[in-house]
Amino acid sequence: MKNNFLFYTILILFGLITISKSYGDDQFNFDVTNVEILENGTLFKGSNKGVVTSENGVIINADNFEYNKTQNILKAFGNVKVIDSIENFTIFSNKLIYLKNDEIILSESGSRAEDNDGKKITADKFKYEKNKNILDAKGNVKIEDKINSYKLFAEEVSYFKNQDKLITQGKTTSKIKSKYEIISEDVLFLNKTGKLSSKKKTTIKDDNKNVYILDNFIYLINEEKLKGNNIIAISNFNLPKSDKLYFSSAIIDLKTQNFIAKDTLIEVHNDIFGNIKNNPRLKSVSSNKDGNITTLKKGIFTSCDINQKCPSWSIKAEEIKHDKSKKQMIYKNAFLKILDVPVLYFPTFFHPDPNVKRQSGLLQPQLNNSHILGNSITLPYFFAYSGNKDFTFTPTIFDKNMQMLQTEYREIGRNFNLITDFGFTKGYVSSKLKTKKNLTHFFGKLDLDLNLDKFSTSKFFINSEKVSNDTYLKIFDANITSSEVRPKNFDVLNNEVKLYLNHEDYDFTIGFQSFEDLSLKHSDRYQYVLPYFNFNKLLVSEFRNGSINLSTNGINELKDTNNLKTRLINDVSYKGFDIISKSGIKNNINLNFKNLNSVGKKDQEYKSSPQIELMGNVEFLSTYPLIKTNEIFKDYLTPKISLRFNSSDMKDYSSSDKKINMNNIFSNNRLGITDSFEAGRSLTLGLDFKKEKLENINKYFEIKLGTVLRDKEEKNIPKISTLNRKNSNLFGSISNSLSENLTINYNFALDNNLSSFEYNDIRTKISLNNLITEFSFLEESGEMGDSSFLENMTTLTIDENNFIKFNSRRNRKLNLTEFYDLVYEYKNDCLIAGIKYKKTYYEDRDLKPSEDLFFSVTLIPLTTYEHKINQ
Repeated sequence: MKNNFLFYTILILFGLITISKSYGDDQFNFDVTNVEILENGTLFKGSNKGVVTSENGVIINADNFEYNKTQNILKAFGNVKVIDSIENFTIFSNKLIYLKNDEIILSESGSRAEDNDGKKITADKFKYEKNKNILDAKGNVKIEDKINSYKLFAEEVSYFKNQDKLITQGKTTSKIKSKYEIISEDVLFLNKTGKLSSKKKTTIKDDNKNVYILDNFIYLINEEKLKGNNIIAISNFNLPKSDKLYFSSAIIDLKTQNFIAKDTLIEVHNDIFGNIKNNPRLKSVSSNKDGNITTLKKGIFTSCDINQKCPSWSIKAEEIKHDKSKKQMIYKNAFLKILDVPVLYFPTFFHPDPNVKRQSGLLQPQLNNSHILGNSITLPYFFAYSGNKDFTFTPTIFDKNMQMLQTEYREIGRNFNLITDFGFTKGYVSSKLKTKKNLTHFFGKLDLDLNLDKFSTSKFFINSEKVSNDTYLKIFDANITSSEVRPKNFDVLNNEVKLYLNHEDYDFTIGFQSFEDLSLKHSDRYQYVLPYFNFNKLLVSEFRNGSINLSTNGINELKDTNNLKTRLINDVSYKGFDIISKSGIKNNINLNFKNLNSVGKKDQEYKSSPQIELMGNVEFLSTYPLIKTNEIFKDYLTPKISLRFNSSDMKDYSSSDKKINMNNIFSNNRLGITDSFEAGRSLTLGLDFKKEKLENINKYFEIKLGTVLRDKEEKNIPKISTLNRKNSNLFGSISNSLSENLTINYNFALDNNLSSFEYNDIRTKISLNNLITEFSFLEESGEMGDSSFLENMTTLTIDENNFIKFNSRRNRKLNLTEFYDLVYEYKNDCLIAGIKYKKTYYEDRDLKPSEDLFFSVTLIPLTTYEHKINQ
């Protein structure tokens, strides 16, 4: 038995010596824990971990091996690690096939490769050609180079290690230095020269929201330079203010954003000029950007919609420069074209960058024509003195040997806002006096926040308005720059100094004010309020189911040269909270007490010696709101009743212009009088009815009625209100908006005999397809006045670009049409052109009746021109 064991042991050792000699020296050297020899010695299996080495420097570690001697193929399984000690290359996998005759290594199932240059490659499977030193990776390929700071993702990649070159097939994503993401196909990457390229469509994104889309590209990683064809460069990608640049070919420095390009098109975001329908763009033969200067050769600029066959207007220039540091657009040898026809030539001009809100430079010029002033051109210049101060100089040159200069100054401080507007006109000739003189104007406003600690609001306000000619604002309406300090009323100038304080317990206002009525003669035109004040305080927030308020106001008023009146008024009012009965009737009571202290000089209302008066009134208001609902409508019916009693006297307001309508008939101080209460005892009756659609509350029909009864006539109540009579007029209003095509608003007053209307105010709007017409009719008669006007405004929309507008006003009492305005207008996103016919019968000193035909054109955002056509 012992002899047999010794025999087999010697036989196995002899076999192993034979294997090592036959295969270990020539092909592989096996160092495996367990070995199994099969198929007559042509198949060898090793298990339980081991190492196989080859004479060419390949070392393979694995859990299991299988070697086919006939085919010369080695297979490795489980935790496979292949080291190419000559090429400094390592492959990791779960399964490997080594085709020794072809010197090809195939790996599958989660392959990873690393080299000594810091490159790591992962994929589903590898093919490594050792003699060529080429690694082919397939399936979810990821290449990461930490030394050169890039990552590459693809489906197939060939790595040529000798040339340090990568070639991908199919979709490829590259991430370079955490700054750029490149999405392309079939990419060539030369690592030694840092060159990345593809002939396929590519998208490049950077970390500043810039996107570049190219038909093909070459990117130099170290220099951060991009070269390609048919390039679209997008800034602020997927953000509201996104601009686009198109180049047929270009070299772009992604680090500095400098570029050299051919066939350039720049599209600025649509709303840069305030109109979303604009499509501002600039096209040129070539362009380049160097630092803050972008130069475009043979450029064309327009803001018109790109869908038009030819733009409504454009500027064509030999050269256009954008100076980013100066924030200016500079044009050289430029032509302004309208409908592709050259109309103006500029050797050179510049304007602020449209992205800039505040920057020194020329603003939009304006051309005007007036039957009084003739033709004129206005060339405003904006000067940004500092971050919070600026001027606008606006010179205007007229063809009638007249010049005008307007200067607006603005300053915003930490706690104040100041605006002043000064104008000087030289050589104006009055059409009435035929004399030449110089004119001036000054408008100014200061808002100062005092920031006083004890007040939630503490503001100081100054307003100043002055002109040297009574009709100045009307004559130069089109030439005076419109601003917030320009008077809104061309007939009345207002100058005021005011202090306003708001405390949690009260508010207080004090000021000085003067008015100048330019339509009156000089002796009667001025009114001074020196000073006035108002004080309001909630005394008790809850008292006997109501609140008590105190209001004190004082005024010292001088008008008509020597008419002076001074008054100090104290008002204490109790306003009750609503009390609702079980039946749904809502009741409320108001008590008002007034103390009037007054003195006058040459005044019919106030005596020359100081007077002290006490007065009071009481009001009881009751309403009964009723509601009825069906499937379509909700109906509201509200009867109202108001009882008022005043035992004191009332100042004589019989001739004052205090009108009553349904908007104020139930107001506590419906006559708007501060120094008196409405005289006597009165009963106000009212009824409100409203029918409202359930599905849309904006569709309704509403009627309101109201009248006032009193026990006797009160001669001091304004006659025009008709509240002085025992039975006032019946006031009413009707509103109808049930139809989308017709709306009606009607206010009326029917005399107390119900026989005639003393007031009619009808406003209608009719919409029929493309036609919208609005009528306004006002008629006053009897006690309520003596006037009658009819006004119509009609708009016909021919299509989305063509409109006809008509506006006329007729004075029916004088049987005179005051004006006709007929306008035809063509309008698109960047151009408005129209023909206007105007006829006025109005005459006011230098202003005479006129009949004119105008042609006007507005180039958005360049300028507006209006020209009178001689008839």
